[in-house]
Amino acid sequence: MKSYQEILNYLYSQLPMFQRTGAAAYKNTLENTLALDEMYRYPHREFKSIHIAGTNGKGSASHMIASVLQEAGYRVGLYTSPHLIDFRERIRVNGEMIPEEEVVTFVEHFQQINKIARLEPSFFELTVAMAFEYFRKCRVDVAVIEVGLGGRLDSTNIITPEVSLITNISLDHTNLLGETLPAIANEKAGIIKPGVPVVVSETDENYQAVFENKANETKSPIYFADQEYSAAYSMFLPEGLQLFNFNKGKKPAFPELKTDLLGSYQRKNISGVLKTLEILREKGWQISRDDIYRGLAGVKKNTGLRGRWEIVSNNPLIICDTGHNEAGLKLVIEQLRNMAWKKLHMVIGMVNDKNIDGVLALLPPEASYYFTQANIPRALDAKILKEKAEAAGLSGKVIPPVKEAVSEARRNADVHDLIFIGGSTFVVADYFS
Repeated sequence: MKSYQEILNYLYSQLPMFQRTGAAAYKNTLENTLALDEMYRYPHREFKSIHIAGTNGKGSASHMIASVLQEAGYRVGLYTSPHLIDFRERIRVNGEMIPEEEVVTFVEHFQQINKIARLEPSFFELTVAMAFEYFRKCRVDVAVIEVGLGGRLDSTNIITPEVSLITNISLDHTNLLGETLPAIANEKAGIIKPGVPVVVSETDENYQAVFENKANETKSPIYFADQEYSAAYSMFLPEGLQLFNFNKGKKPAFPELKTDLLGSYQRKNISGVLKTLEILREKGWQISRDDIYRGLAGVKKNTGLRGRWEIVSNNPLIICDTGHNEAGLKLVIEQLRNMAWKKLHMVIGMVNDKNIDGVLALLPPEASYYFTQANIPRALDAKILKEKAEAAGLSGKVIPPVKEAVSEARRNADVHDLIFIGGSTFVVADYFS
């Protein structure tokens, strides 16, 4: 039997991996996914599922729903991507990562049986197959499945879920999904299945009709969650929780609802989560109000989620966030501007297929910058990032290794300053690793 590290080396180096190489690893067909599903005797048919797509927030929403379902007593599979530190973060059952030996066993078995089939799956295609087979083996009651990229052609899109959730749409991966919001929405709408309810977290006139037309075509009930559940503001509590008062319409629905996810943008995600849970309850799922309160208050504890407005240190305050496109980083910057700090230090790195200039235009010019780059092929060269940043009126140093950039920021910060680490999921991952 090969070692776990040898298996990881195979997954990372032998299979095309979007997170590392970008568009070259993207498959515009479900052919391999369907072949793998047949090879493993259709494991996804043996558990119920919830499918979650969107540009931003789909990871947070997936973890929230999984946490609530765990509190309700269900055995819950959770498939998300990418991981921050350990590959096994992608595949969890009741918050516990898939064991190393299960990863080794699955991949070695695949390599053996594939000598006949001779499939050439991508990293993501094989990882989805691994997740579905592991969930079947663990006899989960339900699996919460996060879409990797897009929706229509995503490897996860062979499931028929209890409910589909689409968090929001913004311009990201435009080279693969389309240059306009309606085009991207059309790809995300691909997870809408015949007769299956679909929840859209955020109403937007730029793409609302795309979802309505698709739902009409598939005869799927459609709900725009922010038209039902809303919270005007949030408060941060001393015990490290964020408090919301959610109304349904104009009436109180979930007063003093708390979550351990501290990004103010979670207000948008929670609307979609609450509507999704409401639909599950209407379908007979045993989910109490107490389950919802406990589940949202204990997302990180129950699921292991990290990197969403995570406070990693105090004096100086250090916060990291995996927001990595214009829409996501706009909300992060708004929250930074609403905080008290003497001086702001920004440790920033990006990948090379984003709208770099659009993101840089959002960043605060008064901050001190430490331009860095994650240890992946897709990372934008820190020197190029600095050149583009200077053109946008930002100034700072080039320190390519992420941890060295953070160390330099700490040396320059006093106890009343704030250090932010982000710009890319992979920058946050390098900091944690």
